[in-house]
Order: sequence, then structure tokens, then C-alpha cells
Amino acid sequence: MEKTANKRARKIIWIGFIANLVLTVIKILAGILAKSSAMIADGVHSISDFATDLVVVGSLNVSQRPRDHNHKYGHGKVETLATAFVGVILIFVGIGLFYSGLMKIYSVSQGQLLEKPGLAALYAAILSIILKEILYRYTIKVGKETGSSAVKANAWHHRSDALSSLGTMLGIAGAIFLGDNWVILDPLAAVIVSFFIFRIAFKITRDTLLELIETSLPKEHEDEILQIASDVKGVHQPHELKTRKIGNQIAIDIHICVQNDLNIEQAHRITENLEKELRSTYGEETYISIHTEPLSLQKSEK
Repeated sequence: MEKTANKRARKIIWIGFIANLVLTVIKILAGILAKSSAMIADGVHSISDFATDLVVVGSLNVSQRPRDHNHKYGHGKVETLATAFVGVILIFVGIGLFYSGLMKIYSVSQGQLLEKPGLAALYAAILSIILKEILYRYTIKVGKETGSSAVKANAWHHRSDALSSLGTMLGIAGAIFLGDNWVILDPLAAVIVSFFIFRIAFKITRDTLLELIETSLPKEHEDEILQIASDVKGVHQPHELKTRKIGNQIAIDIHICVQNDLNIEQAHRITENLEKELRSTYGEETYISIHTEPLSLQKSEK
């Protein structure tokens, strides 16, 4: 099952890579032919997608390697690093769009006229929006089904490209159909779109950085784990719960109490049942450590 999910994740990344290559060529050619600086900039922006696609594919390959003597918890953090990389790239994309749009608005305010683009640039922008939105929907679906944070981050990269092309399309359409006085719509739309990209980028980057510094799972997840433990027959007073994410998997460290008169085999069977329940909820690859204590010890400590 894990290999199938990894194969699907790599497949959707390569599909996006090929689509980005085709779109980049179309955008730059359309920008040159239609004399649209906005479309040329959008095409150059698409070049950055190649780097993120390759990084994500590489991270998926490394993160799925089996545990070894140097990586007892596997290689899941590699995917987390790749996701953070995508988030940082998106931040720079947003900064670039914001700065470029702001400079063009300033130029117009100083009396400079922006060149009116041709229809080829408009068609290229529409194609980019449609293709990128399809890629976003397909990629986010695969990301959710496989649980891959890197694939989901790459999906949002596709959505940011769609938003960027939407701003480009509105500006180009305004310049073509509304006249020279409305050419400013192009950079204005780019500035507005940059704020949407910032919002997505900061969320992706924040979540991955929290994971890298070993932040615990959300409280509702930890409450759920404690409830699962409490519902297992023979488990008393689950406590000292510690959790963290390792790539697509989670690690659970928990202390439980059992009756004093149980022998080692009976106590071990209870921990096995608890481990089975946790894996059925959070996946077979979940890292689980259960520390068993006699119930009297916990009571005496109180």
C-alpha cells in the first residue's frame, strides 16, 4: 500500500513537471510575440516550478527508504524539508509579483505608458489558468489520499500559478479591451494576487517548521489518543503522552498502568492490543512506544 501511494505521488509530480515545461515555452513565446512583459514574467515565474518539482520527487524517493542504522525513525523528515522548500519558494514568488506590480504601478503614476499586449498573451494566460487549476485539483486529491505533505504543498504551488495567471489575464484583458488608461489593471491584479500567495506560503512554511522543531500533535489528536488508550481493556490511567510528526507518519510515546497481579505475558498482551488499536487509527507505519507501570506505583506517587 505504501509503495502504491509513493508511486502515485511521484506520478502526479512528473505530470506537473511536464505540464510546467510546456506552459513555460508557450508563455514565453506568447509574451514575445504579443509584446507582453506580464506574460514573459509569468513564463519566467513558471521556470521556478521545475526546481520545486525535482526537489519534491527527490524527497519522495529518499523519504520512502527503509530505516537504517543511522535513521532509526526512517527518512520522513526529508519530505518535511522539501515541503518547507516549496513554502519558501512560494514566499519569494509572492515577493516577486508584489514588487514587480508595485514598480509598474509607480511607473504609470509617473506618466509612463505600458505597452498594450496582443491577444496571444491573453490566450496563453487562459490556457495556464485552466491547466494549472486542473493540476491543482488532481494533485491536492492525490496529496490527501497519500498523506504526502510535499505533494499537497506542490498542489498549492499549482494554485498560486493559476492565481498569478489570473492576475495576468485580467491585466492583459483590461489593457486590450478597455484601452490604454486601464493597462494599470495588470500590475494591480498582480499585487492583489501576491497577498493570496503569501497566505498560502506562510501556512505551508509555518506548519513544516513546527514539525521540524518537534511540535506535538494538536490537542484534539492527543485527546483522541488518550481516549483510544482508555478504551482498551486492561489499560488504566494513560499519561505522559508525547507525540510528534515524522514526515507522513506520527510517533506516539505513552505511559499506561496495568493491574499489579498481572504477569509479564498478560501485561504484554495489553500493550499489544493498545498498539494494534493505535495502528488501526493512525496507520501501520506509526512509531509507537508504550511504557507499562503497575497501577499501585501510579497511586502511590499521587
